[in-house]
Amino acid sequence: MTELTDITSLLLSRIRDVADYPEPGVMFKDITPLLADPEAFSALTGALARVAAETGATKIVGLEARGFILGAPVAVRAGLGFIPVRKAGKLPGATLRQAYDLEYGSAEIEVHAEDLASGDRVLIVDDVLATGGTAEAAIRLIQRAGAEVSGLAVLMELGFLGGRTRLEPALGEAPLAALLRI
Repeated sequence: MTELTDITSLLLSRIRDVADYPEPGVMFKDITPLLADPEAFSALTGALARVAAETGATKIVGLEARGFILGAPVAVRAGLGFIPVRKAGKLPGATLRQAYDLEYGSAEIEVHAEDLASGDRVLIVDDVLATGGTAEAAIRLIQRAGAEVSGLAVLMELGFLGGRTRLEPALGEAPLAALLRI
């Protein structure tokens, strides 16, 4: 328990609050100080790599864009492959695409069709779980590719936005691990 408390304290100490960004009334959680600190970044990737091992993941999916920053070193540390899930139109070749609704509009994400297959157990990694729209679309995309979602791991969950409740049906038995809950 002490190790978890120490990691939590370290991570929280390296996240900066930025008031009124990107719009008035929003308190943005800036992780760039955490990324700039090798001790904190290593602790973060180590904790997420442990989640990958606990869930039996065989691949890591990172959600554009900060999920790339976290997911790639987690994959290396865990000895797993890394698959980027991109905004639509950013990947060459054959892709699978999934649409989802945003607060004001809609968006689409995609993955290379050949990067995921039956038998793959995929841990989705991202920096923040907010409303859960992008993560839910990623779950659907991974399932459509024939792979299994082993879990979702995030640095921080903004609990007041209800993302966990939205994702629980899509995740089924797969865990949602948030290192920090705000």
